[in-house]
Amino acid sequence: MIVGDTIKRAGEWTTAADTITLDESARHRRRMAMVSDDGIAFLLDLPEALLLVEGDAILLDDGRLIAVKAKPEELYEIRGRDARHLLVLAWQIGNRHLAAQLLDDRILIRRDAVVRTMLEGLGAEITETEAAFDPEGGAYEPSGHHHPVETVPL
Repeated sequence: MIVGDTIKRAGEWTTAADTITLDESARHRRRMAMVSDDGIAFLLDLPEALLLVEGDAILLDDGRLIAVKAKPEELYEIRGRDARHLLVLAWQIGNRHLAAQLLDDRILIRRDAVVRTMLEGLGAEITETEAAFDPEGGAYEPSGHHHPVETVPL
């Protein structure tokens, strides 16, 4: 079987032989049999679990690259009245250990009617959307997810 054991991050490669479209949970893997969008069967076999993001590529042992595409998922887009309110909403989401994608002016989470009711009760503006989902990595998975980090001087 063809094996993919190396990840090329977005910007580190140019041409792919095919694509593979995966939701967030399928993009967070270490070892798994996969089939690309056009039928290339291969075994993903990484040294550790990584969260693959749109634009990454899996290097196969025959030299081909399979570009990763993020499959749109059913999400809630959450907005607050202002930055502080959005922080309060983020705290409530984190307190429930929900995966969340944090953006400058909104938060994306998977749809959940109970959570929606709770957030609306706190004054959140919620819109249903379908988009790629790239939640923040946990505190104990520093190499599993990569977002640009902005540092603030002390």
